[in-house]
Amino acid sequence: MPSSTLTDAYMKVRQAKEELLEAIKAEGPERVEDWELRNPDGSAVRLSELFGDHDDLLVVHNMGSGCNYCTLWADGFRGIADHLQQRCAFVLCSADAPEKVQPFADARGWNFRCVSGEGSGFTDAMGYRTERGVLPGVSAFHKNPDGSIFRTGHTPFGPGDDFCAVWPFFDLLENGANGWAPR
Repeated sequence: MPSSTLTDAYMKVRQAKEELLEAIKAEGPERVEDWELRNPDGSAVRLSELFGDHDDLLVVHNMGSGCNYCTLWADGFRGIADHLQQRCAFVLCSADAPEKVQPFADARGWNFRCVSGEGSGFTDAMGYRTERGVLPGVSAFHKNPDGSIFRTGHTPFGPGDDFCAVWPFFDLLENGANGWAPR
């Protein structure tokens, strides 16, 4: 493919991504309650506390240690967690019980905070639970000076998304992912 054709194709992809982001933002901020989650030691932690010193927070909705895909995504965050945390708070919310969260995170070498959403209505309220269980994705939150919290955007995770680097690499191969699945 000539480079001008490649550049044109890239610009179309960028435009489509910008249109998707505009659609996400068009939903507008959604006020959320200060949900109670659990630290790995079982102690309660409020959503407002997860912001730390930041006004913005990214929460990854994770299906837990039983999902190889969720583990693949979370493994990829190791390389960008420090960069993200310079701009905002970054937390993974697992569907696993609190006592399972830290051993699994440690075994995977995750360098970001993890909490448990088990037993909380948080995942349901954010739209990341169906009758089949928890769905993976990410929610962005903003905390105002008065303490009110708003979700400013969210999107699901899945093969081909922008949140897991293996998919764009596989897309460049002759047969794409060719049936590959994480182990």
